[in-house]
Order: sequence, then C-alpha cells, then structure tokens
Amino acid sequence: MAVKNKQKFCDEINKEIQKREVILNNKKAESGCLIVKTANQWIDEAKNRPIPNMLFSQFWHENELCILYADTNIGKSILAVQIADSLSQGIAIPGFINECLPKKVLYLDFELSDKQFENRCSENYQNHYNFNTNFLRAEINTEVDIPKEYNGIEDFLTKSLESTILKRDAGVVIIDNLTFLKSDNERAKDALVLMKLLKQLTKKSNVSILVLAHTPKRDASKPITKNDLAGSKMLMNFCDSSFAIGGSALSPSLRYLLQVKQRNTEHVFHNENVIVCELKKEYNFLSFGFVEYGSEKEHLKQSVYNDVSERDELMKDLISQGMSNVKIGEEFGLSEGAIRKRKKALGL
Repeated sequence: MAVKNKQKFCDEINKEIQKREVILNNKKAESGCLIVKTANQWIDEAKNRPIPNMLFSQFWHENELCILYADTNIGKSILAVQIADSLSQGIAIPGFINECLPKKVLYLDFELSDKQFENRCSENYQNHYNFNTNFLRAEINTEVDIPKEYNGIEDFLTKSLESTILKRDAGVVIIDNLTFLKSDNERAKDALVLMKLLKQLTKKSNVSILVLAHTPKRDASKPITKNDLAGSKMLMNFCDSSFAIGGSALSPSLRYLLQVKQRNTEHVFHNENVIVCELKKEYNFLSFGFVEYGSEKEHLKQSVYNDVSERDELMKDLISQGMSNVKIGEEFGLSEGAIRKRKKALGL
C-alpha cells in the first residue's frame, strides 16, 4: 500500500511539473495576443491531452461547443434531456454512441416549468422517472435582484455561468435555449460576444457545451442546411460542431438527425445517411427511439402535394392500379423502402 501511495504521489508531482512547464513555455511564446511555437511543439503538447470521446455519436465530442437546432415543436428539448440523462449515467442511448464514464451534467432549462418537466418524465404525474444524481437541472430565479454592474438578466446569467460550472463541478452544460441567453442572437455583434464566451468556457473549464437553437420559418420540402439556423453565419463560425433535427413527411412521430458541421470526425450523417428516430413515450419518459438509417429526401414534404393526406390518397389510387413500389416511389420522389413503410402505416 505504501509503494502504491508513493507512486501516486510521484505521478502527481510529475503532472504538476509538466503543467508548470507548459505554462512557462506559453509565457515565453506569448507575443501580444498571440502564442507562437513551432508546429512540433504544438503537437508534442497535444500528445499529452486525451483524445476527445464521443458524447452523442459523431454529432458531439468532449470539450466541444455544439449547436443543436430545429424548428419549433420538433423535439429539441426532449432529445437534449435524453442526452443529458445518458451522459449522467455513462450509458449510451440505444442506436447511438457514448464513449464516456458518467459525467456531472448541468441542464439550464429556460423552456419548461418544473410541472411541465415533471409531466414529460412521469406517467400522468405518477410513477416518475428516476434520474441519476449527476443530472442537475437549473431554472432562472425570477426573484433575484440583479446587481447594478450587470445589464439585465441575460448579462448576469452569462457572467454567473462559469462560477456555477466550477461550484457544481459540471463536465457537461446544456443550454435550452439560445434565445433566452441572448434574445437578439440574430444580430452579428451579440452573437459574436455570446459564442466567444461559451467557447472560452470549453477551454478554461474543460466543459462540453450543447446549445439549443431555433430555426426561422423554413420550407419543409427543402433539405436542412447551416443557413436554417437563426443568426447562422456568426454562430456556425464559432461552434465546433452542429447537428439538426428534421420532421418527417412520412409520419408525425418520425424525426431525422443529420450533421451540419464537424471538426473532430468525418461527415458520417449527411443527407444521404440520416438517423431516423420515432418520438415516443414508453411508460414515464418521452424520448427519441432509434428506427433506422435513411435518406433525408424520403422525409421531406413533397411540394407537389398540399399535404400528406393528399399524397396518401394518390398513393392508394396508384396501388389499386397495381403499380409497383418502385414505380410509386419514382412518382413521389421517394425510395421503394419509404413507400413500403408508408403502405404498412396505412394498413395496405
């Protein structure tokens, strides 16, 4: 036991020495607002840092500032709570990857009241879902007196965030949603200030941040792009990764996820390989359930038809004529598999 304690002490001393050497080298390398080193020095220092693990498959990695965006009522908050629950337990959501041990998660909920949150995590306000104690949820204290040095609740909130992370020892922060933190985030100047602050937090506090954001009114017949994010240019420039949720024209309960921006991984989930999920509530927890991989175009609204019911009626007519799934798919711009699934949903 004494030998182990001695080794542990020596390891800690060596880590502290390495840490101080890096600080000293950084001071020597400082030139105004720049830190200048050889490329090899940067690589040698990076070798001592762990490779970022996946938090939510290739969509989000450790120490990244990530943006999740979607239209209203698509389920951003539902998925975010599910991700937080997964990370707090260190257990992956079925169909997705989590490479991390359990983490302390700070979920800033500016969308739901406690009663609305309870409803989503219970069976008619009974038989409540039991979260891990690593899951911390925060609401705004509307009774608080804002100190004079702060310009409103938004300024007070953003300045308080870093101290809360340190106090609670949070490894993950989820902000639901961006419009509360900065109500005028579509203005480039304000978006720049906000994203700089969050980016600094990922570096200073070794924290992974997921920010939820809305899309302006968009055409559901067109693929999702980075331009669908409100304040897109400035927000996209400063985040490390971003992914989006789209609704499906095939069924009101279906959703699809795709990567929009990535730095630590390849572009795996593009518009020809989206993850299709079903929004469902099994017992006492509203969540996204993995269904399959698919193509985004299968889930886009076909602009030729006014709505899904009109398309379904036309589909029934073509089926009655004995037309094959492949031919029907060509008619609607969908795959044979999408037609097969829709026929099953219609009981045909």
